[in-house]
Amino acid sequence: MLALWRWIVAGYLRLIEPIIAFFVRRRTSPNVITTVGTACACGAGALFALGHISLAGWTLGILAFFDVVDGAVARRTGRETAFGAFYDSTLDRVADGALLGGLVLFYALHDVPRREAMVAVALLALLATLLTSYTRSRAELIGVGMKGVGWLERPERITLLAAPQAFFGRRFDGWVLDGVVILLAVAAVVTVVQRIAHVARETETAA
Repeated sequence: MLALWRWIVAGYLRLIEPIIAFFVRRRTSPNVITTVGTACACGAGALFALGHISLAGWTLGILAFFDVVDGAVARRTGRETAFGAFYDSTLDRVADGALLGGLVLFYALHDVPRREAMVAVALLALLATLLTSYTRSRAELIGVGMKGVGWLERPERITLLAAPQAFFGRRFDGWVLDGVVILLAVAAVVTVVQRIAHVARETETAA
């Protein structure tokens, strides 16, 4: 499964290489690319909230390259900075909040099957996803590495929010979208628990 994911990532990077080269030639600011990418994610979140599930999936999938392009452009143009890394990480949280917040609003505002339960699950996914990032940043701040700890990283989350929704929308009585949201919630909660346990072990060993 890991090999398949790496193959998909490698193929995607080859696909967007001309876009990266274009921004490098133009000397486009990586922070501008990050800002535009976050705005696109917020737009996809608004589409989710309005109930345009398939369109939101396509929008997110097509424009997800901004998530990769900013870092690549920064490296190739020698413009990697501490502020750039901070800014990118901060706006990633904004994008996560917009996307999952849009799903919370979708379930809350639309008459769909399993409405009440899915509002709770989507809210749990939102909170736990933000906690996965917080636990990682706090752990690394005290010198505990988090590489490989957790189930789903951000690229996998974006893929799950984009591809299934783009192709299926609310088909199959909404179970495709509901299943993705449930998976994101479970994976985020498990990741938070794993990271807390990892930090506990590492700090106890250091002591």
